[in-house]
Amino acid sequence: MKRREFLASGAAVAAGGAAIAAGIRPAKAQGRSDVLLTISENHPNSLDIHGVGANRPAYEASWNLYDRLMTFGVKKDANGNDHYDYSALKPELAEEWDLGPNSVTFKLRKDAKFHDGTPVTAKDVKWSFDRAVTVGGFPTFQMKAGSLEKPEQFVVVDDHTFRVDFLRADKLTMPDLAVPVPAVFNSGLAKKNATDADPWAMEWLKNNAAGGGAYKVERWAPGQELIFARFDDWKSGPLPKIRRVVWRQVPSAGNRRALLERGDADISFDLPNKDFAELAAAKSLTVIGTPVENALQYVGLNVTKPPFDNIKVRQAVAYAIPYQQIMDAVMFGRGIPMFGGKGVTDASWPQPAPYVTDINKAKQLMAEAGYPNGLETTLSFDLGLAGVNEPMCVLIQESLAQIGIKTTIAKVPGANWRNELLKKQMPLYTNTFGGWLNFPDYFFFWAYHSQNAVFNTMSYQDKAMDALIDAARFETDKAKYEAAVQGFIKKAWDEVPRIPLYQPYLNVAMQKNITGYRYWFHRQLDYRQLAKA
Repeated sequence: MKRREFLASGAAVAAGGAAIAAGIRPAKAQGRSDVLLTISENHPNSLDIHGVGANRPAYEASWNLYDRLMTFGVKKDANGNDHYDYSALKPELAEEWDLGPNSVTFKLRKDAKFHDGTPVTAKDVKWSFDRAVTVGGFPTFQMKAGSLEKPEQFVVVDDHTFRVDFLRADKLTMPDLAVPVPAVFNSGLAKKNATDADPWAMEWLKNNAAGGGAYKVERWAPGQELIFARFDDWKSGPLPKIRRVVWRQVPSAGNRRALLERGDADISFDLPNKDFAELAAAKSLTVIGTPVENALQYVGLNVTKPPFDNIKVRQAVAYAIPYQQIMDAVMFGRGIPMFGGKGVTDASWPQPAPYVTDINKAKQLMAEAGYPNGLETTLSFDLGLAGVNEPMCVLIQESLAQIGIKTTIAKVPGANWRNELLKKQMPLYTNTFGGWLNFPDYFFFWAYHSQNAVFNTMSYQDKAMDALIDAARFETDKAKYEAAVQGFIKKAWDEVPRIPLYQPYLNVAMQKNITGYRYWFHRQLDYRQLAKA
């Protein structure tokens, strides 16, 4: 029996059972215009954007719980849908700012409060920024991407005036202040829960919020349910129309689809592409697909250990990937192919790599590399995104077997994926990486620079690559910038430490009565603009 026939013949049982399994009472999602019920495959593993191994759902929690000094504007995409505008910075916690050649000075809202009623001051901003550049890992590297590196750069002028001194001219400094990492924490509350061993309250803030954003935590049962309540004293923007957000984890893709189709849930990102394609065709729900800017789904290879320290083995894998099968059987057209290119054509990113499926060429490269009889390895994926990752890995496993590479598939639980990825021990894996700021040099700084200890998960190190990335990051001459960009793209393809597959779409399905959805670079929901008729 086909999937759609099953759902049609047993919709009441399937959807009702899904609702009970997820702890959702049927027909409740649309009952109130000020309550939103969102469901996902994966859930936050932390409320702290600075936390070690905080996963992508943690970005959503932090984005809605905390304010930043600035945010980005909004524009319409080609289909008329709301899309953030990275070229336009707008006030959030800061009412205004004065940008000079060597610094920027922010004037904070004088009526802003944290969730416990404590006034927000410039001292809280400094403590938060000092924390971000000090704790290490992802937050510190994110700040560094905008030349925000030292606590001495962050100056309290008075209670409502805060200054950032620049280390150097960097086009990324200002937009980097509007991404999720420079969130403003209630420093007094955090300090009360710090210890000598944990001066930044990392353990406490993992499970507790100290924010002043548009929403506060009402209840959190990790791995099950996270409930947000609107903070009615929020002053950093128009008061949201949604008073309460109930975010539930529903591991089964079939259950998530059934809950949406029955109207028992309002909105979800996490469905297989086949389901999104079918729901879009059925037109009973609003389905929006947006290409994720500056992002790739890729196969990564650990270049520090055999066999993938051998460039010919990496190239062999690149020629053995079943690209078109993945697009047809996994993506269902909801992605942009990043294979079969004609070489570096310009300085745009992403653009298609030159690899195609060529099993004979892959076999020849394996023989030249000294592996004529093949090898064995492990192919890992994030189980929290199994709807795409699992069928993809099965297709890759089958194709690699044709060139003698026998793979064991490792399914890593979503809550653990980021930590396992950052250990850089997995020999072969698939993952999506997207650069928050839409510049090719920003992507390559994170993904390929040898001094980047975070998302260069292949442990790739090459001084010539570093030099090209560094040159592009600070180059003001357009021709020289584009030459550096084309240089590092070509080098990435030649040495192939990661194999591009496609540029993903961020797909979302929601009830017809929901308005205000906005695509954001962090690929998570912003509750503040949402409304229900």
